[in-house]
Amino acid sequence: MASNQKIYLSGPEVFLPDAPAIGQRKKFLCEEFGFVGLYPLDHDLADMPGEAEDQKIFAANVATMREADAGIFNLTPFRGVNADPGVAFELGFFAALGKPVFAYTNDSAPLFDRVAAAHGVHGAPDGEFCDAHGLLIENFGNADNLMLDGAVKSQRRRVIRPDMTLPGCGDLTGFIACLRQAKVHFGF
Repeated sequence: MASNQKIYLSGPEVFLPDAPAIGQRKKFLCEEFGFVGLYPLDHDLADMPGEAEDQKIFAANVATMREADAGIFNLTPFRGVNADPGVAFELGFFAALGKPVFAYTNDSAPLFDRVAAAHGVHGAPDGEFCDAHGLLIENFGNADNLMLDGAVKSQRRRVIRPDMTLPGCGDLTGFIACLRQAKVHFGF
């Protein structure tokens, strides 16, 4: 059963060398599940007013997010221990609009473990944990920052996490699980 529900496809895959191919694969999977996938790289920036390319990309993505009925967000750590900041912004934007959010990560480790491995960890006098710079480390067992996990949890869902870390941010196992959640959410 097909619907006309549009899903915004957010993730750091847009920075990969095969980004257009990953986008096509995600859009194809959306069609298989009865959705229309909206991929951030599908814009023709030449047709947009203005001169600064970064502002054209921002405006195009915001317009596409407003057009979408829901979003799927790849929170796999990118260039560090956290999700890509652009993806984090987009997830927050969707949550603020009250639109359904679905999220996954290809990293099985909670944020605390990733920060501890990258920046060290030691106990603080109050029983909390700090990194080598003395900065508090969130220790909630979340996939990422509590605000990202919290946005998903506030909609009675969870960030999809694998039992074992998957290679890179391009694996679509979690994405497919999010499509299943979306199908249930939209009732078809």
